[in-house]
Amino acid sequence: MEADHSSPLVTVIIVNYNAGDRLRRCLEHLAAQVFRNFDIIVVDNASDDDSLAVATASDIKFTLIEAGDNLGFAAANNLAAKSARGRWLAFLNPDAYAEPNWLTAFVAGQRRFPVVEAFGSTQIDDHDHDRLDGAGDVCSVYGIAYRGFFGWPRKKRPQDSGCFAACAAAAFYRRDVFEALGGFDERFFCYGEDVDLGFRLLLSGGETVQLHDAVVHHEGSGVTGRNSEFSVYHGHRNRIWLYYKNTPAVLYWLTVPIRGIGDLLLLGKALLSGTSGAYFNAIKDGYGNLAQFRDDRAILSVQKKSAYIAARMVWSPFALLRRQGKTIPIKERSQSEKSCTI
Repeated sequence: MEADHSSPLVTVIIVNYNAGDRLRRCLEHLAAQVFRNFDIIVVDNASDDDSLAVATASDIKFTLIEAGDNLGFAAANNLAAKSARGRWLAFLNPDAYAEPNWLTAFVAGQRRFPVVEAFGSTQIDDHDHDRLDGAGDVCSVYGIAYRGFFGWPRKKRPQDSGCFAACAAAAFYRRDVFEALGGFDERFFCYGEDVDLGFRLLLSGGETVQLHDAVVHHEGSGVTGRNSEFSVYHGHRNRIWLYYKNTPAVLYWLTVPIRGIGDLLLLGKALLSGTSGAYFNAIKDGYGNLAQFRDDRAILSVQKKSAYIAARMVWSPFALLRRQGKTIPIKERSQSEKSCTI
């Protein structure tokens, strides 16, 4: 891909940490995009495998930022966003492989919904192309966030619709909105920071649209491992943080008993999978470090959007167990309301 000295519409940001051959494959899929007005930034979090060397040896053009340490997913994306030139930021995991019309479909979606601040991609299971890996992130009153429609048949993917948040394995944010929101919360390090960002966008009056035709094939925790101790610890610690940090007070305290049930059910799952040690540490550090979000709670108390947020959460335990997504009608806003009130 030839370097473009004018400002591109989209800057694609990829955070690499020991991704192996996945990074090269991810870049090759970007090089095959039909839409060409984009550039690429790769942030390397001090990988010690050959992933970066293999990618650099290819003829695919990208800007490399060497972080010098493992900053985590949130901080590395924020670092790249500071030097991005695109009006839109596309966050893409190295184990997510974009179909040739991925960016074309995004541009078409952005034209259909010109006042929307964020878009999500349809994620297909890279190991089973007849299955969905996700179509819009969901937040439940059980304190559990998940990828909607995970494991569902591909033919069940939703048409364009609002969703709670865009999964950052393949998500688009207007750069000015991303900056105004403060980017990803670096305290999360890895996991849950995308739902946290989408939550804050909702609270600010913005919205996210899940795009039917913007398709990537996703391995899903291809680098960290879906049930590794790392994933279990950060996933459960961060779900506690994001719910406390963002949920309006009335809704937060109303759902305490429900979330207690959720914690117990997840403990059973951890015991069965042999990850109970990581789970207990996550619970301890999750609830034990809530004080760091006092300032966030203070901002939240001014926003007071309990009913608004409650209507966008999943309440049904059956929907949670089935990983059912929640589609939200796309509200109409005039051009004068284009920017969310941050």
